[in-house]
Amino acid sequence: MPDPFTTRLLSVTTGSRESVTDLTHGCESFLAEVAHGRDGLLNVFVPHATAGIAVLETGAGSDDDLLAALDTLLPADDRWRHRHGSPGHGRDHVLPAFVPPHATLPVINGTLELGTWQSVCLVDTNRDNPRRQVRLSFYGG
Repeated sequence: MPDPFTTRLLSVTTGSRESVTDLTHGCESFLAEVAHGRDGLLNVFVPHATAGIAVLETGAGSDDDLLAALDTLLPADDRWRHRHGSPGHGRDHVLPAFVPPHATLPVINGTLELGTWQSVCLVDTNRDNPRRQVRLSFYGG
């Protein structure tokens, strides 16, 4: 009987710019190895205080629109009390309140059940930390 719980860490390099990084392929590859045609849940978690997980369309401008909206909502200026790092870095610590550090997604017959245009993405506005870890956990029946 397959293990009902399996987890793995993905290492992601986001670079020195704000970014939306598509994790969908990594999620699908993980499920192909561990889900074995089962139904369950995939939890995607980023254990960082300055990044989040979003499900959104990529490649048609929505990823850039998200970064622009976050810049409007959370400007990178000197208003933040949290003041270490690059200018405006305090806003990066507020980001997870708006883009949570996790998403739990359905897996049906071993396949990630996303809508036609949906992708699982790492949202990272922190230019000071270009390397991230993302934990994928499959809970299956």
